[in-house]
Amino acid sequence: MTSTTPNLPAQADLGQLRTQAKDLRLAVRLGKPGAAERAARTGPVDIGRFSIGDAQRVIALEHGFARWQDVVSAFGSRRPRERDLHRWFAVELNNALGDLLFDLTPGTPRAEQDRALYQAYAACYHWLEAGTPANHGRAEYTIAQTALAIGRPETAARHAPRYAELIAAHPGEFADWDIAFAAEIRARTAAAGGAPDAGELKARAQYLTDRIADRDAREVVQDRLDRGPWFTLEGNSATSGPVPGPTER
Repeated sequence: MTSTTPNLPAQADLGQLRTQAKDLRLAVRLGKPGAAERAARTGPVDIGRFSIGDAQRVIALEHGFARWQDVVSAFGSRRPRERDLHRWFAVELNNALGDLLFDLTPGTPRAEQDRALYQAYAACYHWLEAGTPANHGRAEYTIAQTALAIGRPETAARHAPRYAELIAAHPGEFADWDIAFAAEIRARTAAAGGAPDAGELKARAQYLTDRIADRDAREVVQDRLDRGPWFTLEGNSATSGPVPGPTER
């Protein structure tokens, strides 16, 4: 099975297939009837470790593809003259990273860690080709966020400051919530590295979050601030788990 022999309905939408994978992952984890049997089409199923990637492989097989990447490629080649391919790939890479962050930890197998981090770098490259300074800044955030998720604070430290640098260089391109997100990722990276000013940086991020004009945007950034991991400041975070940062969809 290859991407040259797809079994995709004419009106198929990649977002819908991605949602199906998320629903399947949740169904398997919750032990819903028939979910494990459906998932077993790709091989033995470990219910407790069934990931987004596992679910996506099942969806791919159900539509005649060997891999999820072949599904994404099939959509990318449908109407190449009607879309900016750089932007398309950037958005899809961002969406895929949003899915992967549900499962990424420092204990994730190294190959999967590398794949996620390189997706973040690839998305940043495509935004550099097709996006704005704001797209670039948010992509730098995503690289840092991904690096922290897999336990590589030294990589995050090389990218987290770039968001704020781009805001300073192009202030008219960014929103007030960008400024707060830039402060949040800087503080979180500092905490991961054990920096003594991490607490002050987090307080600064909270100050900027409180001043976001739009309530919905303020709540999104606050939700991110309230969640861990906060590493050396862990006692100051109420919950943990993946929360999307300022990605483009």
